[in-house]
Amino acid sequence: QIFQPLHTLRNAEKELLPGFHQYEWQPALKNVSSSWDVGIIDGLSGWTSSVDDVPADTISRRFRYDVALVSAVKDLEEDIMEGLRERGLDDSACTSGFTVVVKESCDGMGDVSEKHGSGPAVPEKAVRFSFTIMSINIRHDDEEDAVTIFQEQKPNSELSCRPLCLMFVDESDHETLTAILGPVVAERKAMLESRLILSIGGMQRSFRFFFRGTGYDEKMVREMEGLEASGSTYVCTLCDSTRAEASKNMVLHSVTRSHSENLERYEIWRKNPFSESADELRDRVKGVSAKPFMETQPTLDAPA
Repeated sequence: QIFQPLHTLRNAEKELLPGFHQYEWQPALKNVSSSWDVGIIDGLSGWTSSVDDVPADTISRRFRYDVALVSAVKDLEEDIMEGLRERGLDDSACTSGFTVVVKESCDGMGDVSEKHGSGPAVPEKAVRFSFTIMSINIRHDDEEDAVTIFQEQKPNSELSCRPLCLMFVDESDHETLTAILGPVVAERKAMLESRLILSIGGMQRSFRFFFRGTGYDEKMVREMEGLEASGSTYVCTLCDSTRAEASKNMVLHSVTRSHSENLERYEIWRKNPFSESADELRDRVKGVSAKPFMETQPTLDAPA
């Protein structure tokens, strides 16, 4: 044992560390490091040149998204195995077909300034991005319906909510939010196109992830989709109704907004291809005033 190569000993040491889990993504995640031993990282992730108001090393801290999800799934190992047993499933036959539904949340934390501290000067507002594993299902090759083997009983509880990123920023600062959460979105997109291979119950199992942005309040949705703030004439984040139209008719509204359409409207707002006046242009883009950076996929939130 003593004369093994140094890298072998170091890998063996790593596996003894709390929170260390060996895992693999197939195919490998695009634009995401392949190293396992990733701890808390600088939330700006290469965007430091775009944020000059405060020292870069004070503005944000986060986990890498895939590392945090691996840890969350591994924490549910006993629940997954118990769910398989309760459903009468042979755990040795259930190595693939697992799907994990993740609820994302993001909200301002209010004034968090240190009134009498001696640390670095930071903005007085903070925002937290977090996630909750809502459910884990499995579908066998020969069955149409998926079987739920884990369901979060308290989806809106702090106990089931896992912080991913903490940032000193006002939630209405669209540019800084974009700089910090842009890499998080890139990691999420990479995971949608891959599957996680992780040891659960002593066997390698395959998981796919689905993300639902149901934990955002209206203010955060407007920020992430590049819409005007809450005082906007355009009252809804899902359709193009104005306040006047909504007050006359609360029924005949349809969900017309999509992330890609908001991107198209932002380009129209930026380029003004029809040489319209400010009011005409604003009416054309229906309140899209900044480039959206996170698709929020509105769905019904889980019951409390």
